[in-house]
Amino acid sequence: MDILEIMQILPHRYPLLLVDRILEIELGKRIVGLKNVSINEPYFQGHFPGFPLMPGVYILEALAQVGGILMIKSLNLEIGKYAVVFAGIDDARFKKPVYPGDQLILELEAIALKKSLSKMKGTAKVDNQVVAEAILYASARELSQLKK
Repeated sequence: MDILEIMQILPHRYPLLLVDRILEIELGKRIVGLKNVSINEPYFQGHFPGFPLMPGVYILEALAQVGGILMIKSLNLEIGKYAVVFAGIDDARFKKPVYPGDQLILELEAIALKKSLSKMKGTAKVDNQVVAEAILYASARELSQLKK
């Protein structure tokens, strides 16, 4: 799945769209996405000057976005009508830093996929080494419900 299809599924846009490509998807089971980490990411201006590291919250958000694609595709939700929002996170661990120039591989395995509340195990890797992992919870909401 290329960036154009990703942008049809996810409502995120610059600077918060954190998925460049979907490499694999098994509906209802698992998904693998890719994020090319560039020095041009806006967070590198302040995290940290002279020693750029990708913030952990952005790694988790990238995992969540890939998980959102798995939810929308697996649950056959109408594209453009739903957004997937974070509902919780457990057991987040950051094992190695992520630097500009890295390719972040984002793997999610479905534990339970439901529109009201899904649970997925996420693992982020660089050069086949785990850099972060977490259990993510998410809910699919109609975009119209998210507006005030």
